Amino acid sequence: MHFAISLFVLLSSSLILAQDDGNAITEKPDETQSCQPDMCDLLMAFGAMKEKIAVMETRLKNSESRLRNSETRLKNSESRLKNSESRLRNSENQLLELRNKERTKVIFSAATGAGGKHIGPFNTNKTLIYRTVITNIGDAYSPHTGIFVAPVAGVYYFTIFFHAGGHERAGLLLYKNNQLMIVTGDHRTEADTADNGGNAAFLQLQPGDHVYVVLAANSHVWGTNHHTTFSGFLVTQM
Repeated sequence: MHFAISLFVLLSSSLILAQDDGNAITEKPDETQSCQPDMCDLLMAFGAMKEKIAVMETRLKNSESRLRNSETRLKNSESRLKNSESRLRNSENQLLELRNKERTKVIFSAATGAGGKHIGPFNTNKTLIYRTVITNIGDAYSPHTGIFVAPVAGVYYFTIFFHAGGHERAGLLLYKNNQLMIVTGDHRTEADTADNGGNAAFLQLQPGDHVYVVLAANSHVWGTNHHTTFSGFLVTQM
């Protein structure tokens, strides 16, 4: 563009000089002035060049416009790609969470043990320790303390069963932390030589909640590997 302007100035100056020289030699006031053949050719070439430059400028503007449109579409595509990647990550996280929930298996069952002897009575409430572990998937139950500790938040199902002689009262209390949840038991009687009982409950627990069984004061149960049991399992995570 600068070259074209410079060329135009140069040609215009040459034309003026040529016209001045012609006027100095053959100046005729009444005759029509005309350009010399070579100068006319240059002016025509210059005009054609201007048209080509204008066409090139138009094409350049169109190319710039298409480039901007392409950049906009590229940005939109990048935005959609980021959104897709975000949704994919969310889906992967949800799938991983579901898989982790499926892997979380909590199932236990234990018996009192004690070799066929009665446990109790005691003059105060006493946490009953089920020492014979039958199943303990997830290791949430401790045979050393008799306490089940919830590993994850969820709904759990617990059962307690007992076998006891009729000569003494039987009584078991299921606690969640320090809150009494369910009770099972039987009165002393001379008519029955043995009694059986049980109870069950669904409990909603948070991680770290304790669930355990208490032998009620002045009561007893029969201690074997088969009769008096404490069981539970995770129904669903919350």
